[in-house]
Amino acid sequence: METATFEQKLEASKKLLDKLMDPAITLEKSLKFYEDGIKEIKSAQKMIEEAKVKIELIEKNNNKVKE
Repeated sequence: METATFEQKLEASKKLLDKLMDPAITLEKSLKFYEDGIKEIKSAQKMIEEAKVKIELIEKNNNKVKE
């Protein structure tokens, strides 16, 4: 199974938001879209946190090399 990129997760979240904006949507569908959107956003946030940790490690290692 291929893992979605950060950008793909954001795009999926935007599409779900568009669906939620539809006034004809049922309550059941809106709850499902909302739940799916929250999952996408949390997954994207996790990717950001992982990237932040990697950047901090790179900077730390780079500073050690300079010393």
